[in-house]
Amino acid sequence: MSPGPLVDPADVPGWLSGLVAATADLDASALTRVRPPSGKPTRPAAVLMLLGDGDGIDGPDVLLTRRADTLNSHPGQVAFPGGSADDTDDGPVDTALREAEEEAGVLADGVRPIALLPDLFVPVSGFMVTPVLAHWERPSPVRVVDPAETAAVARVPIAHLTDPANRFRVMHPSGFTGPAFSAPGMLVWGFTAGLLAGLLTLAGWERPWNTADVRDLDESLRAANAEVQA
Repeated sequence: MSPGPLVDPADVPGWLSGLVAATADLDASALTRVRPPSGKPTRPAAVLMLLGDGDGIDGPDVLLTRRADTLNSHPGQVAFPGGSADDTDDGPVDTALREAEEEAGVLADGVRPIALLPDLFVPVSGFMVTPVLAHWERPSPVRVVDPAETAAVARVPIAHLTDPANRFRVMHPSGFTGPAFSAPGMLVWGFTAGLLAGLLTLAGWERPWNTADVRDLDESLRAANAEVQA
C-alpha cells in the first residue's frame, strides 16, 4: 500500500482532517534522517498510531505502551502498539491492528485506519516500519494482555504531549541527541518520540518549546522509573 490518506480528509472529525490531508505526498525525510542500508534486506513491520477523541476534558489522545523490561528488542521503551509482519497478515494495516489487539486488547472493529505514513527504517532492529494512523471511533477498554511483552498501556492526551513543559531532548550515551516527551510514568524517546514529533508538526498541533533543553538519557529514564515506583 502506498503512503497517504486512506479516507477523505473531510470524512473525519475536524481535529483530524488537517493531519489526514498532510499525509498526501509525504516523504520519509520529513520524519527521519535515517536511511535503510543499500542492498541489505529489511524486515517489514507496522505500528498503530491510534488517535481517540478523548474524554471531553483533556481532549484527543494517543495510545502508547511500555515494553516489558525482559524483551530482547527495545526493552522498557515506550512504543506504539506494533511489531513484525506475519505471513498471514494482509498488509501493514492488518499487522498494526493484530499487534494492537495482542499487546493492548484493542478491538479492531472500533478502529478506522485513516492514513499511512512512509516506511521508516529502524537500524537497531532492522525493521522497515509502516506507521498506520487510525481514528479510534469506538474505543474499547485497553489493558496489558501479556506482561511478558508489555509492561503498561496508556491513553496519553495530545495536550500533554504538546505542553512545552513535557518536551525536551535526550542525549544517548553514544552522543546521539533526539526528541523526547515526558508522560505520566513514561519517558518517550527514540523512534517513537521522533514519530510523535513528526505527527504534531504534520497536524499543526506543535507549540513552541525549548529545543535547547538537552537531558541525559539514563538520568531521564531513572526519573521516569522512580515515578512509576512512587
